[in-house]
Amino acid sequence: MKIGKVLLPAVSILLFSFAVSGCKKCKGEEPRARITNNGTQKASVQVKTSGGNTVNINNVDPGTSSAYANYAPGQVTFTITVNNTNYVKTTDISTCYQYDISIDRSNVITVSGTDRND
Repeated sequence: MKIGKVLLPAVSILLFSFAVSGCKKCKGEEPRARITNNGTQKASVQVKTSGGNTVNINNVDPGTSSAYANYAPGQVTFTITVNNTNYVKTTDISTCYQYDISIDRSNVITVSGTDRND
């Protein structure tokens, strides 16, 4: 009888723990990012990961955003080209995050990340 009183709460806690951990929306997925061009000219972006992979997103029109693309986690360098001038931003990106990389009218690059498990 005593074993049942101890075992039942322990099993309940264990099941609850599994249920909570299973609610994550993202399970170790690569980070993803998109480019938002808040400038006045078309922008092209080269995304270079610390692993040496490069992804190009070309001709993002002013006032628009590109589709999300996945990248390897780690340090990433975003090189945004507007009117043949390069603007560079290097940042660390993590698994299960999505990032918005924005360039404004003054060609300042900002990076904001959102946890996809929230």
